[in-house]
Amino acid sequence: MAVCARLCGVGQSRRCRRRQRNNQQDQCSDSDMDEEEGERIVGQRQAENTGPPHPQSLAELPPELLVEIFSLLPGTVLSNVALVCKKFRQILNTETIWRRRCMEEFGMKEDLRNIEAGGVSSQDLYTKRVDPRLKSGRFVKVLPDHDHEHMDYRDVFTRLLHPYRHILGLWQPDIGPYGGLLNVVVDGLFIIGWMYLPPHDPRVEDPMRRRPLFRIHLGESKKATVECMYGHKGPHKGDIQTGKKDEFSTKCNQTDHHRMPGGRQEEFRTWLEEEWGRTLEEIFHEHMQELILMKFIYTSQYDNCLTYRRIYLPPSLPSDLLQPGLFKGTYGSHGLEIIMLSFHGTSARATKLTGDPNVPAGQLTLDVNLSRPMVLPELEQQRSIEELSRLVLGIHEEVQVSGSASESEGMDVTEHGACADSSQSAPTTSTTTSPPEVQPFILPMGVMARNEVYPRTCRKCFYGTGLIAGHGFTSPERTPGLFVLFDEDRFGFIWLELKSFSLYSRLTDQLVHAHAPNMERFEAMLRNMQSWTS
Repeated sequence: MAVCARLCGVGQSRRCRRRQRNNQQDQCSDSDMDEEEGERIVGQRQAENTGPPHPQSLAELPPELLVEIFSLLPGTVLSNVALVCKKFRQILNTETIWRRRCMEEFGMKEDLRNIEAGGVSSQDLYTKRVDPRLKSGRFVKVLPDHDHEHMDYRDVFTRLLHPYRHILGLWQPDIGPYGGLLNVVVDGLFIIGWMYLPPHDPRVEDPMRRRPLFRIHLGESKKATVECMYGHKGPHKGDIQTGKKDEFSTKCNQTDHHRMPGGRQEEFRTWLEEEWGRTLEEIFHEHMQELILMKFIYTSQYDNCLTYRRIYLPPSLPSDLLQPGLFKGTYGSHGLEIIMLSFHGTSARATKLTGDPNVPAGQLTLDVNLSRPMVLPELEQQRSIEELSRLVLGIHEEVQVSGSASESEGMDVTEHGACADSSQSAPTTSTTTSPPEVQPFILPMGVMARNEVYPRTCRKCFYGTGLIAGHGFTSPERTPGLFVLFDEDRFGFIWLELKSFSLYSRLTDQLVHAHAPNMERFEAMLRNMQSWTS
């Protein structure tokens, strides 16, 4: 009974009833706390439900976020985005989007309100110098026909950069055997076609010279205008036609701007000063005078219309002997010419981008066998052309034998291996040893060089062949010679039969939109180049 009474709260023990009342109070406080927590959670959920709803589609995103998203899209799809809805069309009027597209797709880096092109203001961009007698170049500054302050990035992208994107990059003009190198770039508010010219002979290590041939810009009506830059009367009307893939043509509509008051004689003197940096009286070699006059007569036929074909820079591999690319080299009376050095397995090849009546542009001027290294003799022996000829011709005979053996059918492989072994055990055994890192170098007596200043040490030497031919590319043949690697930016070639030395120096200009997509496309381009001039 006592137990039951205590459990019911009516027993004799007063302490039990006090304990019971405390327990009841604790239970009440716990229940109150649970109710408050529940009310707080419910209140938070209600507040969340009353806030802004989550976007259910792209159109419901904030405008600043849409601007960032559209800035990441290629410019070619933005016109389709504008068709989705009125909001997208309005947002696509934001300059930030088109500015980013101009910068990332075409390399435009400056602000349109403070733009510069090639170090000079685009308001002052390149026209022909009226006074051709000045030696500082025939191109100076001219104000464009419109105020660039009214331009916006969308007009520049949609009406200038995008329509003419296919002509950006490197091109070779079709000027018969002479060829050339054209680089079409975005330069400020213009697309400019720069013709690259070698430095004046024989300063092979000087920087390249540039001459603008045409430019494209937006006029007052915001339409793309093509202007020819050739001549002495300033920019004038021109035209560009893009028919075939990787090919386009330029045409001048006002050829009278190319003529000079003094007639052909004044035009020739001006051209000679630009091309060679001297007058005809200063050129004493009669054969060189004939070559110069022949080039002027031939190339002046193309001052009103030219066709260009796309070329690529060669791909680079870690195993390459040096960085492939463009070089300028000395070619005797023909002056300086531009070549492209590329690597193909155990072979290094130099292809002409500019040429001459003997070996035209597009031909393989040098073919170096990287599997045939050579160690030069002592410095005193290098002065003897006979010693160098003995070493090079020894390897040349080996290559001829091995080449004819690989083409023959039914011959015993072991016999040819013995032949190769016996030939390597001859006096040319020193050429097969691994060369030192740096070797002293000097030209043999009797070898002519256009530039007397050349490196006196070299890294490596290899056997190679050079292409020579008569006038008009008659009787072409490959003649043995020595390829000499001086450093990453210079190499040379000794033409044994001609007793001549060519020094090559790297072209250091930054060339954008010019790299080959892959090796297959590059090799196909080389084959096409040879067919253009063969």
